[in-house]
Amino acid sequence: MQPASGTNGRINFDPEKAEQGLAQLVLTVVELLRQIVERHAMRRVEGGTLTDEQVENLGIALMNLEEKMEELKEVFGLDAEDLNIDLGPLGSLM
Repeated sequence: MQPASGTNGRINFDPEKAEQGLAQLVLTVVELLRQIVERHAMRRVEGGTLTDEQVENLGIALMNLEEKMEELKEVFGLDAEDLNIDLGPLGSLM
């Protein structure tokens, strides 16, 4: 698969590949939110504030979301590194 961002870790805004650049940006934001939700969920699980059923449902939901992200990355020819965009002096996003 051809990386969408090339080797510099930046979003590809080439007019010929606008769809893929937009997909990369959207999936990067979704991945960032997924990671935040996952961390929050783990804190709740470790804090013991969830029932066993809630923990099970949460685990299934997170696995399904991760699976869907993998499918979408495959559809748009992206990999995990493509979603780790370079924010210049701020460093990498993830």
